[in-house]
Amino acid sequence: MNRFTVEETNLISIYNEGGKAQLTANITATLPFMDADMRELAQRTILKIDALTVEEYAELAAYAADEV
Repeated sequence: MNRFTVEETNLISIYNEGGKAQLTANITATLPFMDADMRELAQRTILKIDALTVEEYAELAAYAADEV
């Protein structure tokens, strides 16, 4: 189940704390400070995170970006 790009996985590893809802909240909070390209990456990542089931998110949180 690797539906995230390396860039998306790195973004997740930076902002991942406190579960799925906190992860999306952390990324969303930084959107105004990102340039257009980074904002597009972040928004795409948020959509993919939102689509994950609880089980898929638990699996995702099990590995760091450098292990992908």
